[in-house]
Amino acid sequence: MTGESHQVLRWVRAPQQVRSQETLTRILDAAEDLVAEKGFDDTPISEIVRRAGSSVGAFYTRFEDKDALLHALYDRYLENALATTDDALDPARWESASVRKLVHTVVRFLVQIYREQGGMIRVFVARNQRDQTFQARREQLSHYVSERLAALLLARRGEISHPDPELAAAFGLTLVFSALDGVMLFGEMRSGLNLSDDAFAGELARAYLAYLGVPTTS
Repeated sequence: MTGESHQVLRWVRAPQQVRSQETLTRILDAAEDLVAEKGFDDTPISEIVRRAGSSVGAFYTRFEDKDALLHALYDRYLENALATTDDALDPARWESASVRKLVHTVVRFLVQIYREQGGMIRVFVARNQRDQTFQARREQLSHYVSERLAALLLARRGEISHPDPELAAAFGLTLVFSALDGVMLFGEMRSGLNLSDDAFAGELARAYLAYLGVPTTS
């Protein structure tokens, strides 16, 4: 497969059971929107169920408490993120793409995800620091994304001049995620940067390419 259409990346929602999951899905959707807007601690259950068109009783039928809701939100986010990774990093999508094209497209997509999902990601990252279950989920996702992207990059190792391409592929992506966390989640102003998302993605991709030892221009 070749062509620009195969490089349009999108956030994927994993398939759901339609009828039996309707109420649960409404509660999760409402909670996700509110938590993204207000933060987890400032989002009461009463407001979640009101926005979901549900009831407090229906909430407690499905969740032991509010903390269980956050775990469910993270489970759903992880499921969707894994499905998105499979779709975005499908080797067939990138058959004729260079490392430069691959890195620029993927980094721009990551910036887009952080912009669109940033409210929830911020909550998850904060919880990771004090909850081993959340930390394990983040490490699972990070490893999966790194493994899939590294496979694509290493299939093009002839374009990479770093002396250890395997290390460069994995460590470079770690630097990308650290920059995304630091700049987009916890400190755009404190970072001293004044860049649009597009400009930030371009600079981040250039940094990754430079670390890989790939020329940033033709």
